Amino acid sequence: MLPWLPPHIVAFPPASQALDEPDGLLAAGGALSPDWLLSAYRQGIFPWYAEGQPILWWSPNPRMVLFPEEIRVRRSLDKRLRNGGFEVSFDRAFPRVIAACAETRADAEGTWIDDAMRKAYVDLHRLGHAHSVEVWQSQTLVGGLYGLSIGRVFFGESMFSHVADASKIALVHLARHLQRHDFALIDCQMHTPHLASMGARDIARETFLDYLEKNVNAPNPASLWPTEPT
Repeated sequence: MLPWLPPHIVAFPPASQALDEPDGLLAAGGALSPDWLLSAYRQGIFPWYAEGQPILWWSPNPRMVLFPEEIRVRRSLDKRLRNGGFEVSFDRAFPRVIAACAETRADAEGTWIDDAMRKAYVDLHRLGHAHSVEVWQSQTLVGGLYGLSIGRVFFGESMFSHVADASKIALVHLARHLQRHDFALIDCQMHTPHLASMGARDIARETFLDYLEKNVNAPNPASLWPTEPT
């Protein structure tokens, strides 16, 4: 029986109790308020559900992560980074980034960035927990990503591209930025070939939770999220 979480008490079962099939499904219910979401991520849990479903909470095993120093930049991508005419910023257009991420999934099975989810992460952004990376070309937003920064861990949520390689450029800039600030890892949640091609790899959930225990309470430097373009 899948545990049902009442919305008035912020409490999750241990991530180790997540189901093997479907991989990582842990509980249903709860809420998308900041206290629920921050508690979830600190414990290696994230929300993911299709429109019309209750809130579902997940902690898959294995977990895909990207260690910032392991970001892989192929020669063709490096050329785009240097000569593609892109400008990259942080936190300049968070609501537009999450809206674009939702649009890319509008026709896909399992749409999950609904209005409630968008509002929840915009609220986290206003509180200083959620951040975006924007990729611009000729002053047009062409790609980006967003996620949460807690301690020395960045919990990636979604990315989008309106031109070739734009999301990859966002990820490379994020990884290099986090490496300069001594972040332990980027949580990528689920395995995808796209992320694997960029250097992400699977680790056991137990190992992932050990990383969280050691890093989510570390302080962030005040200058971590600059708003000026790079």
